[in-house]
Amino acid sequence: MNRIAQVTLSLLILLAASSAQTIKVNPTGVNVNSQNATVVFLTFGQIPAGYTSAEAIWCGALIPSPPPSLGSQCRPGTIYGSLPARFDLSTASGTLGLTDIMAIPPSVVRRAYQAAASGGDAGFFYVRRFVSSAGQPDQFVNVTCRMTGGGARVPFALTNVEIKTEKKEPILFLRSDEPFPKTVAEIQYNGTGRLKGRWELVQPGEEAPSDFDLLTEGSLPVEQRGTQRSFTEVARFNHFLPPTGKFTLPLEPPGEMPIVAEGQYILLLRIEVVDDKEGDSSLSAVGTGTGVIHSGAVAAFPLPTLKFFVAGADQKSVWEQTGLLFPPEMRQVDQTKSQVFTWRPFETAVIYRLEIVDPRGNQILSALLTKGTTSYQAPPWLLRTSGGSFRWRVVAMDGKGNISAQTIWRAS
Repeated sequence: MNRIAQVTLSLLILLAASSAQTIKVNPTGVNVNSQNATVVFLTFGQIPAGYTSAEAIWCGALIPSPPPSLGSQCRPGTIYGSLPARFDLSTASGTLGLTDIMAIPPSVVRRAYQAAASGGDAGFFYVRRFVSSAGQPDQFVNVTCRMTGGGARVPFALTNVEIKTEKKEPILFLRSDEPFPKTVAEIQYNGTGRLKGRWELVQPGEEAPSDFDLLTEGSLPVEQRGTQRSFTEVARFNHFLPPTGKFTLPLEPPGEMPIVAEGQYILLLRIEVVDDKEGDSSLSAVGTGTGVIHSGAVAAFPLPTLKFFVAGADQKSVWEQTGLLFPPEMRQVDQTKSQVFTWRPFETAVIYRLEIVDPRGNQILSALLTKGTTSYQAPPWLLRTSGGSFRWRVVAMDGKGNISAQTIWRAS
């Protein structure tokens, strides 16, 4: 038998096997990144009752599966790798349907690229096996993976996300009066599209999010979208990501972070699904419904979180920032009357020293006051001497004269 006849016979056998199987998939072919990981949302349909998904394998060539199995399986010797069970996010969906997140690791792409560089086809296959609990034949369903660059023609998908702060610590310890450190999410991705979503905060006492809660919306079956638990929203974002593969997403809250209560907090990302033609799945093509499932910003992993702990504000810091009560700005003070200064007590203070200086820092007045004294009436000449322009502060000292705390300078 000549070469043409052999190829023709093989094609006929493959067509016969495909026509006999009932399980379908969409899309049947996708573009993948030839140099990096790729993630694609797949929809399987018309899965007979009693069938469940088994292993998933990538390979360079197909052969008809041996009877009574249906479909085409991987040719021995061309297998590039298999999907680890811990990364298998396949989920039953709708009536006789199943969604699958095909996460192609770099190791598989590397082997496929090497095979293509050696003269093989510039593509490979993803084969998912379905087994029956009722003794029916196994069914093999394949998807063609066409190697391209990681640009606009590859499904828009997140391949890695890391949340980092300027403190560079995996777990933060903050005080309630401390400003929240600069925080960003470093994102690697394929394709191009809009990155939409929000930053959310799990407050002390709330149940921590599950892995399901941390999946991107585009990674879920359509009927499960919108069912993830929501937490306190602290910021929203909407950015267009060009096909460059990397993006730094800043945390930009419109106001202060709501971290008043003491305890454990968890900062998380919530990525919303967006339209992406390259990653669409047709429900009608697999017989599980009508319309198209959008899966832009799909990811094959739960998004990371940032855990941090908030402790009560340090007593010394609180007193130093808010110790002074009066006077307010001098324009609100009656300068014809003797000036009275007041401040909050500091718990361990034995002596207070009130310091008043002119705008150049030269001392105008200094007064020592004993424990329990939290006010001082200045002599009448203070306002005349200073011209109403001075700065003042209070220093709290222990019994040996050592400074325990000191308020910020307040300008008149």
